[in-house]
Parts: sequence; C-alpha cells; structure tokens
Amino acid sequence: MQFDRLKRREFIKLIGGAIAWPLAARAQQPTKLPIIGFLGASTPSGWGPWVAAFQQRMRELGWIESRTVEIDYRWAEGRPERYSEIAAEFVRLKVRVIVTVGSAVPAVRQVTSAIPIVFAVAVDPLGSGMIANLARPGENSTGLSVQSAELAGKRLEILREVLPALRRLAVIANVGYRAAALEMDEVQRAGRTLNIDIVTLEIRHAEDITSAFDGLNGRADALYVCTDALINANHKRINTLALGMRLPTMHGPREYLESGGLVSYGANYPDLFRRSADYVDKILRGASPAEIPVEQPTKFDLVINLTAAKALGITLPPMLLARADEVIE
Repeated sequence: MQFDRLKRREFIKLIGGAIAWPLAARAQQPTKLPIIGFLGASTPSGWGPWVAAFQQRMRELGWIESRTVEIDYRWAEGRPERYSEIAAEFVRLKVRVIVTVGSAVPAVRQVTSAIPIVFAVAVDPLGSGMIANLARPGENSTGLSVQSAELAGKRLEILREVLPALRRLAVIANVGYRAAALEMDEVQRAGRTLNIDIVTLEIRHAEDITSAFDGLNGRADALYVCTDALINANHKRINTLALGMRLPTMHGPREYLESGGLVSYGANYPDLFRRSADYVDKILRGASPAEIPVEQPTKFDLVINLTAAKALGITLPPMLLARADEVIE
C-alpha cells in the first residue's frame, strides 16, 4: 500500500513537471520585436547620411536595432517598379510601419491600406492627393512635406549671383515623377521672370542621362537638377558629365555636392529623416498615422562647393560665401 502511494506521488510530480516545463520554456522565449520596413528609393550609398540621421534619432528614442526593434532595409535603386515589390515583401514580414519617401507612397498604398507609412520627404503630399489635409492626414500615411517647386525661383536667383551673366539654363528632371515635372515647370516660369532661357532635359530612365547631355551642345551656361529617386541614384554621373562640360550645377540636397556639384539650396534632408523617426516612435507606441499632422521643414541650407568652383574657374562673390550655411573646401 505504502509502495503504491509512493508511486502515485512520483507520478504526480512527473506529470506536474512535464506541464510546467513547456510553460517555463515559453515564458523564457524572447518577445518578438516590432519590425520597421525601410524602403529606400535610391541606393544605400546615396542615402547614407539620411539613414544615419534616422538611426541616431531612433536610438535616442530608445529603439535599438536587434534589441528593441528590427529594421529591414530594402533598396529600389532608382527603379519605381520596385516599390510595390518591396511593399509586398514588407506585408509578408508583417512590419509595423514602413518608412520611405513620397514618390513611393502611392505604390505602397496600392499594396497595403493597413500598415502605417511614414514619408521622410514628400513633395506637396496634399496637392498630390497623398493626404486629406496637413492637420489630419487621414488613411495610413503621414510624414514631412517639402515644397521643392516653390524654391525654384530662389535657386535661380542664387545661380544668378554665382553667374551674373547667366542667360541660358538647362534643367534636368525625371518627368515620369510628377513632383519633378512640376518643379521643371516652375523653373521655366522663374526663368521667364529673370529673363533666362530654359533648356529642358527630360529623362525617365538612367539610360536617358548621357543622351540628354549629348543634346546640350553648348546651349547652356549652368544646370539645374530636380531631385527624385532616379536622380539620387545617378547624381554622381550627372555631376561628372556637367563638370566635363564645365557646367555649374544647382541642387536641392547638400549631399549631391560631394560628387562635384557646385551649389545646393533646400531643406536639410538629414534633419527630415531624423524627424521621421519621431513619427515612427509615435506609431510604434500606438498612435494612428491618420491623426499625426504632416509637418514642414524647419531647416533650409545654402551650401557651396569651393573645390568645384575652382575646377570650373568661377570666383564666388564674398557676400554669397558669407551667407552660406556651409562651404566645402
């Protein structure tokens, strides 16, 4: 009898341990980290400083890669057809939020209307129908808006300071991207106001760039570059071709000057990507993108590449240099 009781007690202990073990094992398994899908419209090298700014702000907010969050980076390399493919991959990964730029948002929203989207940079998201209004964007996307077209006149005025005799200006844009086409139109309007003849170089693919330059044949005194993902992926080649033709260049992002551009004026892109991390933080903590207001840039930088000026034989006005936020030497 006593033997039977001992066996029963051992059996109960054995069963209890068998039940407790998987419960303990499950309790010890690490919690699945939220995943951020980062859709880069261009290349890792082209977006390097912008990604670094985003990552730094995420760390400041307590989101440490592989510890509190996972970030899955995918690169379209200037090919818009990749946007929907990458978005579909993010849907399969069940990412919590997608970070990208305005040019990719329409394609991403065709793939998912549920996953929140944060655009670090978008040209006129309200006018393009990307959001309902700035205060309450609606649907699943929000972020930061820039008005590149509105800056066209200011950029031409700066070019006129650099080149007082400027009479002919070439403008290159990916006309397959609506915002770039609108900026090209604005450059033409500003050119008429300043009595500058505008030569348009319309491209849609990387293969169009060389032939666009071949058609210039000394018809321009300078080159205005409209920013988009295609230009971003190929800005080094554009600057190389422009330098070869001794054409000073005007850009939006400061980063394009590192490959030989002369002047840039526009929103500070690292600051925009840094601020996009605050949007991601709010969404990961439960906020709805439909109710997070779209904000405008707060930092605009004038940057001059003195090395490029010397290579082009241009003497820059002292007053312009004094006004610059940064001079690259």
